[in-house]
Amino acid sequence: MTWKQQLQENITTAAQLREYRPLSAEEERQLDNILAKYPMRVTRYYLSLVDWEHYEEDPIYRLCVPTISENDLSGSFDTSGEGSNTKLPGLQHKYRETVLVLTTHECAMYCRHCFRKRLVGLDEQKETAIDPQAAADYIASHPEVNNVLLSGGDSFLLSNDAIRYYLELLAPIPHLDFIRFGTRTPVTFPSRITEDTELIDILRRYNQQKQIFVITHFNHPNEITEQSREAVRLLREAGIVVRNQTVLLRGINDDPQILANLLRRLVSIGAVPYYIFQCRPVTGVGTQFQVPLLEGWRIVESARGKVDGQAKSFRFAMSHPTGKMELIGPVPDSKRGKDPDNRSEIEKSSATRMIFKYNQAKDPKDLGRIFIRDLDERQAWL
Repeated sequence: MTWKQQLQENITTAAQLREYRPLSAEEERQLDNILAKYPMRVTRYYLSLVDWEHYEEDPIYRLCVPTISENDLSGSFDTSGEGSNTKLPGLQHKYRETVLVLTTHECAMYCRHCFRKRLVGLDEQKETAIDPQAAADYIASHPEVNNVLLSGGDSFLLSNDAIRYYLELLAPIPHLDFIRFGTRTPVTFPSRITEDTELIDILRRYNQQKQIFVITHFNHPNEITEQSREAVRLLREAGIVVRNQTVLLRGINDDPQILANLLRRLVSIGAVPYYIFQCRPVTGVGTQFQVPLLEGWRIVESARGKVDGQAKSFRFAMSHPTGKMELIGPVPDSKRGKDPDNRSEIEKSSATRMIFKYNQAKDPKDLGRIFIRDLDERQAWL
């Protein structure tokens, strides 16, 4: 089957999920209610990674199958202020050097922690790009822009012709240094890459004109399989640079050893860690997946201490409406004589003041700014 035909076999309904696990009538009713608002779409490949004997605790299952917690209406559908940064349909320009293009509202799998639940998988679309030429014209007219991120949804859910068209438009723009594709297909649907030689040929050819990056999204060591390893290998052999962004998620990777294992295995397959992101307070997401900031910092720093230099080259950051803030760490309690260079002592400190730094900023005056905020142990966002 072609990759598009394979997607037709995806699990999208409660009735189909019964092929894998028993569902009571009440469970099916609750699931159908959630799916009326937030679609489910899971590849057969990704479901094959679930430990079905212990599915309720299984991280793969929790990342792809809805729970009743998604009905919680607290939070926001636009936690990073994307609407205010939209310059054309589907085109956002928040940071001076970077343009983001939402190329599609589709993904191979709809992740339950998705921060774009407001658009991903939904029929009515007002936020995705409808005119790639208009996007390219905007970028060409803004010489300060040196890179473009093609995302969505999942940019590798575009047809090969559409991917080729974007690259045909963007690669000749002289002030672009590189082009990024945001995709989870190496994680959720690796056959999109491993079984489509045309896609690899397109990427290889245009990579000779403009450096191409693939930014993917592994969250748990169980997602790194022989198939995903092969997808990353093919991309790298085509000259593509592969980087990974992880989200810190309650019940998935909020354990230092699990997170360290993930970081080490990512480096081993050539998908170098780029960011670990604080989970956003998205409606239906934050209440089940967010880890408080102070606890999250302790987890991330403990994991960092278990890995080598390549695996610890990431930043722990929050993608906030005002910019990407790195969480540097809590201010040590000077009254106790703590050594600020001693991580283990800082971890034990009762300090609740956190140091942040803007690595990207919507307002250029904030770029590089360091600031301190008081946090309580339950606070998960600013």
